[in-house]
Amino acid sequence: MTRRPRVPANCDLTLGLRCIDKSEPGVTVWTMTPGDELSNPAGVIQGGFLSAFADTAMASATITNLQGRKAFTANAELKISFLRPAHPGQRLTCTARVIGGGQRVAFVEAEINDAEGLLVAKASSTYVLTPRE
Repeated sequence: MTRRPRVPANCDLTLGLRCIDKSEPGVTVWTMTPGDELSNPAGVIQGGFLSAFADTAMASATITNLQGRKAFTANAELKISFLRPAHPGQRLTCTARVIGGGQRVAFVEAEINDAEGLLVAKASSTYVLTPRE
């Protein structure tokens, strides 16, 4: 049985993630406007949701960088630094960029900015690429 990727992914739909630019290979730009349901007890967006946002943007940047090859991406590791709080109702933008790699792995970075352009979080990840038909 051949697996086919589901696009958009259910998790992206659940979180309200939207790709707004994938015109440059290896770079994607995504947006989300998180609601109160994604906030923690302190009233700011819980870090796991910001991590998922960055992961989606970075994985898609990896896919756009494949230059005609087809592959599944699997996150081997993810690091994220939270620099300032993100607030419910505020539009966030995540820009992800492939910075290196080869046939089997991709190294990717992402930045999440708030509506004022302030840096909310910075992430990096390594993706393992598995060829698919």
